[in-house]
Amino acid sequence: MGGGVKDKHGYPRPGMARAAWVNLNGVWDFAIDREAVWTAPEQVQWDRKIVVPFAPETKLSGVKETSFYRAVWYRREIEVPELVGRRLIVRFEGVDYAATVWVNGRLAGKHEGGYTPFRVDVTELLSGGGKDVLVVRAEDDPLDLTKPRGKQDWQLAPHSIWYPRTTGIWQTVWMEVVSETHLRYVRWTPVVERWEIGFETRLEGKRRADLRLHVKLDANGTVLSDDIYSVVGNEIHRRIALSDPGIDDSRNELLWSPGSPNLIRAHIQLVDTCGNVLDDVRSYTALRSISIQGDRFVLNGRPYPLQMVLDQGYYPDAGITAPDDNALRRDVELVKAMGFNGVRKHQKIEDPRYLYWADVLGLMVWEEMPSAYRFTRTSIERLTEEWKDVIRRDMSHPCIVAWVPFNESWGVPDLPEMPAQRHYVQALYHLTKTLDPSRPVVGNDGWESVATDIIGIHDYDDNPKRVRRRYGREDVAASLLKRERPGGRLLSLSETAHAGLPVMLTEFGGMAYSEDMEKTWGYTRCETAEEFANQYCELLAAVRSLSMLAGFCYTQFADTYQEANGLLYADRTPKFPLKQMALATRGPRTRLEQHMIAEWRERVMGQLE
Repeated sequence: MGGGVKDKHGYPRPGMARAAWVNLNGVWDFAIDREAVWTAPEQVQWDRKIVVPFAPETKLSGVKETSFYRAVWYRREIEVPELVGRRLIVRFEGVDYAATVWVNGRLAGKHEGGYTPFRVDVTELLSGGGKDVLVVRAEDDPLDLTKPRGKQDWQLAPHSIWYPRTTGIWQTVWMEVVSETHLRYVRWTPVVERWEIGFETRLEGKRRADLRLHVKLDANGTVLSDDIYSVVGNEIHRRIALSDPGIDDSRNELLWSPGSPNLIRAHIQLVDTCGNVLDDVRSYTALRSISIQGDRFVLNGRPYPLQMVLDQGYYPDAGITAPDDNALRRDVELVKAMGFNGVRKHQKIEDPRYLYWADVLGLMVWEEMPSAYRFTRTSIERLTEEWKDVIRRDMSHPCIVAWVPFNESWGVPDLPEMPAQRHYVQALYHLTKTLDPSRPVVGNDGWESVATDIIGIHDYDDNPKRVRRRYGREDVAASLLKRERPGGRLLSLSETAHAGLPVMLTEFGGMAYSEDMEKTWGYTRCETAEEFANQYCELLAAVRSLSMLAGFCYTQFADTYQEANGLLYADRTPKFPLKQMALATRGPRTRLEQHMIAEWRERVMGQLE
């Protein structure tokens, strides 16, 4: 088995890399089971092919079937390597929604949750002949509103702010060989205040009493720690103390931030007393702290204004699957080139490769749970279980700086009137804080906050003067939660509890411009590219002038299907020059930049006249 560095999708789990793995993306046999009547592989009528990992609704899948259907089936042969004393694990990074896996006609495993990964140990089901058949069934009722589905439309054609559905496999499928005893996961928790890093892992497989764990950390060519731990029990928790460099200059060479995305490399080996290596894992972490102090968001002990853009992570021919790894990296690079220091990933749990590039290149991420749209016992259980898996999967990424379990009361539509719905939001807020105490949690972004660390406001007023008046008054902080109702909704259902928290415009703008405005829409419209650019500059200047705000998130990064309110077209072409966009986003920082933006604005105004 070879490493996957040449694969266009990249190593699928960059936070825990092993050498022996095979990517199973590519052409699979495929069948659509419209009414979900087939229950076993031998019943399936295989009548077409599909390119994994693209959903059958997309062009790149080769299927492009956008009608309603409840289940789909996949089949391919796998070539099994030599496994003496080892296990073969097949991994699925994302299958929407409920997956069942067979190997050689025998049940291998099941999983529920469209946005989280799962693994299947297939060792005992292999034929021993070198060729084995892997079959996957994915059931995904297009009309089911009780499952976390995000922006996937329940109508036949996309409408309003809802987009094409994603059915079945939509992220990488791969397999790896591991020893009988190996590491199940690796998690990191930086503690900058004590200049240490928390490390957590768990042993999987046969339990042995003679094991040691060797953990080595290094950064910029310098070894930070090199320790060996005795393995007692199956779970291992350690605090790895680092030498405190003391002065700020040396500290800054280790701290992670968007401007200096310093990473710490980790090499982890599980060995026995004879020196045999049972597991060999490469990972990474970073030193950085996130907190809320008063009404400010704080990074590494200092107030840090968030300048984010809302990103829904869709691609024209590939849906929510990136065409390749370069597309994910390019998106991160574009966000930074546009002047933003972060993204709010909206109604999507992003590919780990995106989070990897955000870690490497320095981009902060708010991670938001895709919504269900009914409040029932089933929806509560489904969303809660999947959200826990999301946090477990992604909590080691330094780029993630906030968790958002709910958006705009979706799935909890009667928060002001129903105590049970308020308890649900409060429960997920506290559950998230329990699983990860190191990051702020925005309980319900947009309005009707009942438990939160940041007041997120969605306000699509495109008039810069009104925005300044609304949020620029001296007494605005004291009266904001009582007076303002963007979208006709209360900002907070607990004014006293939320007074003094950081306030952010977490959705605003939404101005549309496209070459075909008849078939697209936005919250407001611009008739020309010049008008669009000028409106953006004026609105961002107004928002940046509001000292009460701890940050902002502009809607949105790129056009998404019928929504033409992106700063980029859907193919990621900028609607006006990136240099001017960046200056408008972050504000001019030198006299030369002030002169440049004034000169450009004068030229644009002349074109508008």
